[in-house]
Formats: sequence, C-alpha cells, structure tokens
Amino acid sequence: MKIPIDKISFVFLFLLFVSACSKNSEINAQYAEVLNVSVSGNPPDYSFSVTIKSPDTGCEQFADWWEVITADGDLIYRRILLHSHVDEQPFTRSGGPVKVNDVQEVIIRAHMNHNGYGEIVIRGTVAHGFKQVILPSDFASSLEKEEPLPDGCDF
Repeated sequence: MKIPIDKISFVFLFLLFVSACSKNSEINAQYAEVLNVSVSGNPPDYSFSVTIKSPDTGCEQFADWWEVITADGDLIYRRILLHSHVDEQPFTRSGGPVKVNDVQEVIIRAHMNHNGYGEIVIRGTVAHGFKQVILPSDFASSLEKEEPLPDGCDF
C-alpha cells in the first residue's frame, strides 16, 4: 500500500509539533509562570496582586518570590514568598507599595528557589494593561543575588 506524500508530511509535522510541545511542557514544568496581574492604588504607590502557577513540591522546590522590574532589568519591588504552595495552585499574593508611574512599562516575573526565573511573565503598564509574554529566563538574572532575598521556607 502506497501512502500519498501529503499524508506522510502531515504525520511528520504532527509528530514534530507533539515533540516540541512536550519539550516546552517539560521546561515549563520546572519554572513558575505568572498568569495574571491586577493593580490597585494611586501613583506612585500601587499594590500588585500576582497570580502564579508553580511546580511546588515543598520546601525543596517552591516559588520563593515574584518581582516587578523595569524593561531594562532593574529591580523595582520584590515580594518574598515564605512557603511552598503545593496544595494551592495557582495562587495569588499581593504586595506593595510598588513605586511606578502609570505609563512606566514593567515586567512581573516569578522565581523558583532552585531553578531560577521562568520565561512566562507579565509585561505592560498600569494605564494600558498587562499581557503574558515570553522572556528569556536569563534576562537580568543577576537580580537573583539582589536584596531582599528569602531566608528559608516555613513549610
């Protein structure tokens, strides 16, 4: 039985797609993703509520902070997360005051205690809104050593 070339091409492309999705899922399974951000308050003192999905397993692997940074990679604000959220996924935590003006573009990203920054972040402005984007995990990675830093895990 001879299979037409278009069916072979289709099967090849399908398998390639499934393989790529699988690799992305494996990579994303190691990192925290920022799903949503809502902002309240008045300039320049805003409160940010950040929703994160993370592969927490306990104190050995958990999202230990989220932060607001400039588009150039400077730290504006960091919210330390004191414990793992194994049974609460996704979870939302608020923090502030975050000192930004309403048209300043910022990036909100999450950090895993042993794996570093994830690539799925939120980018935008208070005035014009935020959207989820992909950011290289090594963008402004030197901020991992900048205070404030967590001093452990409560549970």
